[in-house]
Amino acid sequence: MPNSMMLARVRPRLLVVLLCAAAAIAAACGGGDDDPFAGGGATGNTGIDPDCVVVDAAVSSEKIDLLTQLAEDFNASGAEVDGTCVGVRVRSKASGAAATALAEGWDDQADGGPAPVLWSPASSAWGEVLNQRLVDSGQSPMAAEDPTPFMLTPLVIAMPQPMAEALGWPDTPVGWSEILTLARDPQGWASVGHPEWGPFRLGKTNPNFSTSGLSALIAQNYAATGGSDELTLEDLSRPEVQQFGADIESAVVHYGDITMTFLDNWFRADQRGTALTYASAVAVEEKSVIDYNRGNPDGVLEPGEEERPPRIPLVAIYPTEGTLYSDNPLYVLDGDWVDADEKAGAELFTEYVSEPENQEKVLEFGFRPGNPEVALGPPIDVANGVDPDQPQTLLDVPDGPVLVALLDAWAQQRKTARVLMVLDVSGSMGELADPGNPDAGSKLDLAVRAVREGLEEFKSDDLVGLRIFTTDLGGSSDATSSDTTSSYEDLSPIERVGDNRERLSSQVSTLIPLNGTPLYEVVGDSHAQMVDDYDPAMINAVVVLTDGMNDDGDPADDDSQLASLIEELNRTSDGENATPVRVFTIAYGTDADVGALEQMSEASNATAYTASDATTIGEVFTAVVSNF
Repeated sequence: MPNSMMLARVRPRLLVVLLCAAAAIAAACGGGDDDPFAGGGATGNTGIDPDCVVVDAAVSSEKIDLLTQLAEDFNASGAEVDGTCVGVRVRSKASGAAATALAEGWDDQADGGPAPVLWSPASSAWGEVLNQRLVDSGQSPMAAEDPTPFMLTPLVIAMPQPMAEALGWPDTPVGWSEILTLARDPQGWASVGHPEWGPFRLGKTNPNFSTSGLSALIAQNYAATGGSDELTLEDLSRPEVQQFGADIESAVVHYGDITMTFLDNWFRADQRGTALTYASAVAVEEKSVIDYNRGNPDGVLEPGEEERPPRIPLVAIYPTEGTLYSDNPLYVLDGDWVDADEKAGAELFTEYVSEPENQEKVLEFGFRPGNPEVALGPPIDVANGVDPDQPQTLLDVPDGPVLVALLDAWAQQRKTARVLMVLDVSGSMGELADPGNPDAGSKLDLAVRAVREGLEEFKSDDLVGLRIFTTDLGGSSDATSSDTTSSYEDLSPIERVGDNRERLSSQVSTLIPLNGTPLYEVVGDSHAQMVDDYDPAMINAVVVLTDGMNDDGDPADDDSQLASLIEELNRTSDGENATPVRVFTIAYGTDADVGALEQMSEASNATAYTASDATTIGEVFTAVVSNF
């Protein structure tokens, strides 16, 4: 399909429901494949002559490298505004975080630098969100209604090639209906001759935080209605549509805040030879399939890092029912901090990056050009697992009331979670979260607040327990004994959170910092307990928040203790008969053992999060909870 036809069907609609109509949505939500909870962002290029007109640009992370490169070329091109040189300074800023900051009043320090003149989120839907939030607060819109698309990438269903071939790909069309058939079949992959692959396992991002997740939710509901006409509230109320959604969600491995959660885990599983039992399919953008097959699953090569193609490549399935595009718009913002020269400089840069020779560079990064004059070419090709002739059917983004209903329905249809939250209450948690601001409270104060707020994000039927840990607690973790000390104590057993939310919130508020950090023991025991009571109908997980490193015994034993723990996490996580209990870790503050925590999460096919700035723990904890 030519690019001009693609653009004709890309219809950004009002997605304000993500920020003001769904109660479960966090204030710092994000979009696309960028980190939805990044508060600030790294500056991609510096060294601009201060006498030039400086255009600050905030862009979503998936295109930071490309736009940094183009900005450097532009800055060296001699571009001028009324005889004054122009320099563009690019930094990474999550789409939703930027929309929130712009709507609420940009803070140079908290938001990672000066307010942007040029803004490029993952999707123009975020421009609609920003404008609606501004209008709702009595302000004028800031983002143009018809922005210039910088590059395009469609939502696809990524599958390991052998699995896609087992479904008849590429000769037989595959869509959400085929996914549903496998999700419903108790035999799983055995129904198509591959019992060794186990049940069908689907990966999806949380639609409250991720553009990919929202696009997948929209697309599967179109599939459920059996048509491509715009979704209506009447469609969503049909019992068969609701059942379609519930059955799709039942196959979910776990949810994630970003698609990189799945792709990084998939790549690690591939290196261990277990890619086919980690996940069967993940809803991602086409560009991610290209990156993965090149051997760069997160799309960013660190200095010295080399691409390593996977053993088993992914292929992009373009759902037969249709899909949606992310258009990566270029907004020259109409903010009161933007002067006429900066606006003119931003418009010059927009024209520059839209030129055919620069749009060809978009292809090098795995995207489709936003300029319809530029033909598709490598790497948009079958060699990288994608099809330049697809998608054949594009879907419209529904109106706001329908999106509200979609998200409300998903909140009930999503797979139920069974989660044990494990909170460090060692002595160091009593330190100030922000030494420069005593009023911010201690690390434990902020962690408690994050847990209390996080409890609100679980649906009522989720099962949630809360465990605290430190050395020499006053009682035993064994309910039958009270005459020994323990390394951990359960404030609440794992039970339905709807019946226990207020009591949990009250209990956690009374915590005080105590002694040492028996990290390895508590993670091992917590994981073992969850494995013993594993429920395949739920997302089973442990969430560990700690600000320290293991210090509960002879330091000489630490390495062997960690090695044994990692071996056990690996053993239960992979294979046809795995009982995957994922251990999501949060390294809190600057003294946490990031390396050990990352090993735990990676071994269990989960994700490690870092809140090195202790004051960001609320946002990070929200990101963790978005996996459930």
